[in-house]
Amino acid sequence: MTDQPIGPILDGLGTTIDLDEGDLVASAFVIAKVVDSDGDVALTLASSDGLSWIEQNGLLASAQQIVNQTGIGRKGDDD
Repeated sequence: MTDQPIGPILDGLGTTIDLDEGDLVASAFVIAKVVDSDGDVALTLASSDGLSWIEQNGLLASAQQIVNQTGIGRKGDDD
C-alpha cells in the first residue's frame, strides 16, 4: 500500500464543494470506501496536515449532524 494524493482521486469521483468567493478551506477530513483487488471492502480516513484527532472528531460529528438534518446521501435524494 502506498500513499497517494487524494485530489485526483476525488476529482475522478466527481466530488465538488460549494464555496463562495473568498472562502478558504482550512482543513479536510476525508472518509472513503475502498474495494481492494480481492473485492474486500474497507473504510479509510485521510486528513489534512496538522489536523488533530480532536478536530477530526469534531468534523466527523458535525458532518453526521448535517447528513441527519438534510438527508444528504439518502436513497432517492438528488444530492
